[in-house]
Amino acid sequence: MLRSSAPLSQVGLSVRGATKRYGPVTVLEGVDLDVRPGEVVALLGENGAGKSTISSIIAGLVQPSAGTMTWNAKPYAPASPAEALAQGIGLIHQEMRLLPDLSIAENVFVGRLPTKFGRVDRAAMARRAAEQLHRLGLDVSPTKLVRELRVAQQQVEIAKALTLDARLLILDEPTAALGGEETDHLFEQVGRLKKEGMCFIYISHRLDEIARIADRVMVLRDGRLVASYDTAQVPVKMLVEAMVGRSVERMFPSITRPEGSEVLRVEGLTAPDNSFNDISFAVGAGEVFGIAGIVGAGRTELVRAIAGADPIASGTITVKGRLLAPKSPADSLAAGIVLVPEDRKEQGLVLEHTIGDNIALGNYPRIAPSGFVTPAAVRRYANENIRRFGVKGSPDQPANHMSGGNQQKVVLAKCISRQPDVVILDEPTRGIDVGARAQIYDVIAGLAKQGLAVIVVSSDLDEVLGLAHRVMVLSRGLNRGILAHGEANRISVMERATL
Repeated sequence: MLRSSAPLSQVGLSVRGATKRYGPVTVLEGVDLDVRPGEVVALLGENGAGKSTISSIIAGLVQPSAGTMTWNAKPYAPASPAEALAQGIGLIHQEMRLLPDLSIAENVFVGRLPTKFGRVDRAAMARRAAEQLHRLGLDVSPTKLVRELRVAQQQVEIAKALTLDARLLILDEPTAALGGEETDHLFEQVGRLKKEGMCFIYISHRLDEIARIADRVMVLRDGRLVASYDTAQVPVKMLVEAMVGRSVERMFPSITRPEGSEVLRVEGLTAPDNSFNDISFAVGAGEVFGIAGIVGAGRTELVRAIAGADPIASGTITVKGRLLAPKSPADSLAAGIVLVPEDRKEQGLVLEHTIGDNIALGNYPRIAPSGFVTPAAVRRYANENIRRFGVKGSPDQPANHMSGGNQQKVVLAKCISRQPDVVILDEPTRGIDVGARAQIYDVIAGLAKQGLAVIVVSSDLDEVLGLAHRVMVLSRGLNRGILAHGEANRISVMERATL
């Protein structure tokens, strides 16, 4: 059995033999983990490897079937997240749970508002919140509404945990929705807190970050600890192979030169709020066109406008020579444009519905041309697309019981089965493990080989560079240049992205 070992005198958290069973199914078995004060331990693995399970056990969300824990050399067995927080251990979720119409201070103290003479003491609340924001190096007013924030909301969640005297934070995919600048700032905050003796468990699918932020690395696979490294300076290829249990020779499919004619042309496109301004580009059949830029550059706003989800102030969109002036997503869909949204859970799926029902949504004319939809027809259509896109699941399985990678495949199946001419993918692999990423990349390459025009928007620069024939760089809503595959690299893209 592999073990993350450290001298007991230095150990803040010690986990021994952590095991979790759900009936006959074992999802975590015999995992040992130590986290010392002042260090970051990276916890890696594919979806379903056990990362969330052991994190939930440590944070009091899940009770283990076997195993023991100590925290600061004392027995530790939290029965709830509140009990874990009371002892100084908090979990910062990937999906933010902040209330957008409340202030930062109100979010930090929600459920435990300080009072004075029976009334909420807003001055004390603002002062205490400001102290933690300052501790994180954030120059932002605690009275500012969360929806108006330019900083990442994770930072407010961290400030919230700090007011509870947290000494160990579990960060679950903290940079999934962040660009390079926001990620750098978050890492600075973690480094500042490390110097104060805080410790972190860091979960991420962005393997290039691990060497920057972590001190040690642990890899889970199928509920077991399969690799442990006393340094984070481990080649990404080695980490990937430990995660998937096999040799990985390549992550991205080979790039071949597209020969198809022009499918989509955008000229002078401008948003009413100038989130993007005077954008022009064209995409040909069989081409993967990447859009890069830091958060706030206008990437999502641009593709949402092309897809008819957001308004356009000026400019034109042409699909296969036909002018398109979309007033709604239905207009763009009718013209042959589909958008796979960045938030698959909120915008791409009805999580409470089955895989079959989700794939069928919007595709009923293809399932039942006569207008009479039967469960058998839905199941037949769903099975065809489950096989086509390699979804691991059956038509009757609820979508919320699937991994992120399989959920994304269901969204792709729903959208692509419309037989579009243009496919726009916004953050196609956000929060998806490395094995599922490679499968999604193969799907994207397959769409291009079928002659579709494919647009990929991603905060993962390696993803854009690895997939795209050409890359358009946005900065402050402006097109800073379109680079061919051979010209686009980290330096040339970031030089333009930071203009």
